[in-house]
Amino acid sequence: MPRREPYKNRIELLQGTLDMLILQTLRWKPQHGYSITQAIRASSREALQVDTGSLYPALHRLEKQGLIDSEWAVSDNNQRTKVYRLTTAGRRHLVAERSRWAQLVAAIAGVLNPAADEGAS
Repeated sequence: MPRREPYKNRIELLQGTLDMLILQTLRWKPQHGYSITQAIRASSREALQVDTGSLYPALHRLEKQGLIDSEWAVSDNNQRTKVYRLTTAGRRHLVAERSRWAQLVAAIAGVLNPAADEGAS
């Protein structure tokens, strides 16, 4: 049996999904960038890996939209780091995005498994 390499079959994120995942991780607690990537990775059982080239543009975009804010802090290892937190507008946006995501998942499930909607014909 061949050995699986980590992230070889990595799941590519749909456009806009990364924003929702970032907002969700910030719902748990304020975090710095690396912590956000680790939270997404751990919560997805290592199926999702967010590269810094994707993360930081998304964080800047969300901050510009007023969905998150940030402040400089000193980390446990005495380094300056930017900590991001969810705003009230970000919480509302996350609720709406989660609802849209649930609709999308149900729609895709209906296409992939149409018999389930017909009562197991």
